[in-house]
Amino acid sequence: MDNEKKLPQRKPTRLKNFDYSKNGVYFITICTENRKNILSSIYVVGEGSPLPQLSPFGKIVEDWIQKLPNKYPEISVDRYVIMPNHIHLLLSVDKDNGWGDPSPTVDAAMGWLKYQATKEINAIRDKAGSRVFQRSFFDHIIRNYDDYYGIQKYIYENPKRWYYDELYSEE
Repeated sequence: MDNEKKLPQRKPTRLKNFDYSKNGVYFITICTENRKNILSSIYVVGEGSPLPQLSPFGKIVEDWIQKLPNKYPEISVDRYVIMPNHIHLLLSVDKDNGWGDPSPTVDAAMGWLKYQATKEINAIRDKAGSRVFQRSFFDHIIRNYDDYYGIQKYIYENPKRWYYDELYSEE
């Protein structure tokens, strides 16, 4: 037993003892497996701002993002951006707005989104069972209006900062 290699312990990504099904707004980041650039490319069009040009896989992800409120009426997608190797979402949970029973958690909604997109992407890639996204996701619970508008701006401006982004990768 002493000779067994110990794996590094994963840091918990969820806030301890927080109810992720209660009303609130959440900033979510989902990364692709090994941060592979498979969802979009960032292009500058004319003299305008850089914009993500979605790949076929990115279009699949966008389609499933847009279907989230149909699956979970308690959840609305306030803003999102699909970057080359990650997705940012600003989600609102309003249990008074839906009819789901039980009310979904952010974990359940993100699991559903990742599962549906992965299934469709892998059917095209002919790689059943392969990972498209990293395990879990990063979240930030929005605490006030300034936080909300700051995150909205961050998502909107993310393509401008792509080459300086901590998630930037050329792969």
